[in-house]
Amino acid sequence: MGFLLETKRCLAVLVLACGVLPLAMTAITQAAESTTKGVINVTSSAFAEGAAIPEEYTCRGKDHSPPLKWSAVPSETKSLALIMDDPDAPTGTWVHWVLYDLAASMTELPEGLSAREHIAPGSGKEGVNDFKRSGYGGPCPPAGKTHRYFFKLYALDTTLDLKPGAKKKDLERAMEKHILAQGQLMATYKRK
Repeated sequence: MGFLLETKRCLAVLVLACGVLPLAMTAITQAAESTTKGVINVTSSAFAEGAAIPEEYTCRGKDHSPPLKWSAVPSETKSLALIMDDPDAPTGTWVHWVLYDLAASMTELPEGLSAREHIAPGSGKEGVNDFKRSGYGGPCPPAGKTHRYFFKLYALDTTLDLKPGAKKKDLERAMEKHILAQGQLMATYKRK
């Protein structure tokens, strides 16, 4: 009787393992694919990943945007969006730049965009940053600690139904469930 009961338990464990193992393997495979799929490479000729942003691109310099380039955008991309922010600001994350509905064919943004020099008409829309203006607003932290600045690029499967002047939170809400891939470049700045 004990042998029969033990055999039934082993059989039940085997059946359960055969049913659960393929599901677990599928979940593991999908998780691995989602972490390796859809990564955009974002770079700048002005600074490397993790390096200091030159003063020229800050409020203490010309306060214009650095050149940005990207690659590995999925072919099914319909538009791009860019957010630059500083999570180390004393009042919480500070938004420096919001761009959306950039053409999917774009592979770079030129140096020199600012609150006065905007992207070319028809090439995208600009949102409002935390300086309460559209366009680029460079790093301008209080003196003291080093701040990190993230240039986050998103490839989207649609163009967004947002008017010019949207805020970061509006853009993030509109992008939900439309992000095909993303990438970022992080740099630092410390005001002396």
